[in-house]
Amino acid sequence: MIAIGLILLLIGLIVKIAAMWVVGLVLVVLGAALLMIGITGRKVAGRQYWY
Repeated sequence: MIAIGLILLLIGLIVKIAAMWVVGLVLVVLGAALLMIGITGRKVAGRQYWY
């Protein structure tokens, strides 16, 4: 999720599409938050492990 967000952020900045930039930023922040929750050992969306 973080990688897709970064890609959208870069594309949005290069082609000057504000909506793509905002979606990329949201995905990066959401992905980072889920990563931090997962690192602390808490279950994310009811699952302990994602395969």
